[in-house]
Amino acid sequence: MSATVNDLQAQVDRLHHNLQTVTAQHELATQEGDLITVSDYLLTRLEQLGVTSIFGVPGDFNMRSGNQDYIEDHPRIQWVGNCNELNAAYAADGYARIKEHSVGVVVTTFGVGELSAINGIAGAFAEMVPVVHIVGVPSTLQLKTRPLLHHTLGDGRFEAYMKAAQQVTLAQASLMMKVNAPAEIDRVLTECITRSRPVYLTIPFDLVGEQIPAKRLTVPLLRSPPLNDPEVEAYVIDSIVKRVEEAGQDVIILVDACTIRYGVREEVLDLVNKTGFPVFAAPMGKTAVSEQHECYGGIYMGSLTDPGIKDRVEKAKLILSIGALKSDFNTGMFTYSIPPTHTVELHSDHTLVRYAQFPGIGMKLLLPKLTARLEEYRKGADRVIVPHYKPVIPQEADTRISHAYLWPRVGQFFKEKDIIIAETGTSSFGLFDIPLPDNAIFLSQVLYGSIGWTVGSLLGAAIAARDLKLGRVILFVGDGSLQLTAQELSAMIRYGVTPIIFVINNEGYNVERRLHGMYRKYNDIATWKYTSLLTTFGDIGGTASRSFTVRDKASLNRLLEDPEFAKANKIQLVEVIMDKYDTPRALEAGSAMSMLSTQKSSQ
Repeated sequence: MSATVNDLQAQVDRLHHNLQTVTAQHELATQEGDLITVSDYLLTRLEQLGVTSIFGVPGDFNMRSGNQDYIEDHPRIQWVGNCNELNAAYAADGYARIKEHSVGVVVTTFGVGELSAINGIAGAFAEMVPVVHIVGVPSTLQLKTRPLLHHTLGDGRFEAYMKAAQQVTLAQASLMMKVNAPAEIDRVLTECITRSRPVYLTIPFDLVGEQIPAKRLTVPLLRSPPLNDPEVEAYVIDSIVKRVEEAGQDVIILVDACTIRYGVREEVLDLVNKTGFPVFAAPMGKTAVSEQHECYGGIYMGSLTDPGIKDRVEKAKLILSIGALKSDFNTGMFTYSIPPTHTVELHSDHTLVRYAQFPGIGMKLLLPKLTARLEEYRKGADRVIVPHYKPVIPQEADTRISHAYLWPRVGQFFKEKDIIIAETGTSSFGLFDIPLPDNAIFLSQVLYGSIGWTVGSLLGAAIAARDLKLGRVILFVGDGSLQLTAQELSAMIRYGVTPIIFVINNEGYNVERRLHGMYRKYNDIATWKYTSLLTTFGDIGGTASRSFTVRDKASLNRLLEDPEFAKANKIQLVEVIMDKYDTPRALEAGSAMSMLSTQKSSQ
């Protein structure tokens, strides 16, 4: 099936959904109470999608219309006020990553607010996270007449912000008439949940309180992907089964980011359980499958992989790659040694079997049928040995905390259902090799890599975790990254979440030092008193938080073994003093390869 035909199928599905909506409207035409404000319509749709918190910063184009009042007065949706719009976008991103079948929502004002948020929205777009960006804008009359308003560029180009948003969002809607507001809201939200990317919605302040029919709300938004062409799908499954037979049971599964983003965790787990094939993960697919599963073998990232794992993956006769996202850091600086002749790739909207591409054959609907066909190979897979990677805490004479020591040691601290968030660079590379407990969730922004993302994301993730009754939320962030977005600690205190925050104090940008300028001053940062941040940013009396500094292995161990610390019943910050030039193994190797690649490309 061609991509064009697949698009047409998606349109047919949307038209079918609209037909259901019209039918519901007709059936309810005589009922009373069928009017609702534009703002309440939008909030009801978001509530139907599982949203319980909305992030943002108030502005006059939001408040003047009462839009902020509608949110604050909603009985089941919490308004979470952030310190700035960038952090709000990061928080919405983190929230959506934890609430995998919901969306994150950020609300900003026109111009100054939305541009502040755009970097966070761009990160969500790059990493395929469903975020709804709602912008309060001038009135419909002002949008038409374009007076010299504040928050504009002063030249009448009111559409400039929409054009900017178009670069980092999948779909956009600018509401100008109440008559089509429900359809436009439904359109962008449907795009957001089915294609897992941010969308952009502007609401003029004079439309917020306008009354519109509520009848469409009786029909849930369409979540299912477009149907696969049955004949092509059957052919693809036959082709994959043939490749499995030719591989003589020497098959592995490699899961990646889109396994999580497109909601196929359960389908993949069923495939692993019923086939017994060994399963490995790319860095962005970490915890897509439980790292305690008997078939789990570890993280594969090309040449940066532990040798035992690298050998097992690259020597497999067939790799079923699910949801691959082949970015530089995710593939060990493009060092995957997996030929296409040994690979089947399953994606959200296409499938690759060796060199043949099948557009429109999506993995969500394909996987259950493929699993049913491959289940008979379980007996042979039972004889396959899966090399479980277990990091060893080194016996070092030096009392200082090294990266070689830190990461396997904190790995012993983690519990089931913990959420572990790692900042780009030092922390993420340190944790890639550490197997996490069952039902743990790992978050890191590997592709977009906006330093400081984790602090804002931590707030959203912690609020979502509290809603879902998950475990502790634990952040590992470098001192340089923390300084970009540290003020969001105040929102965490304000809204009562209790994460554990490990701050790696190595006096600057370690990942940048590894890439270039090892001894340059531009990679150094100002010295902060990190243990005073929580009291400075809101815990004035010092009763809602705890802060610690650990300078050696002994003090680190005492803290990690402290039952009160482990309870995480207060927000806690741990400053970990480390050598300025020490670095995790994988990051050191990866940065060396990156520098070599840069040198070659410049020659």
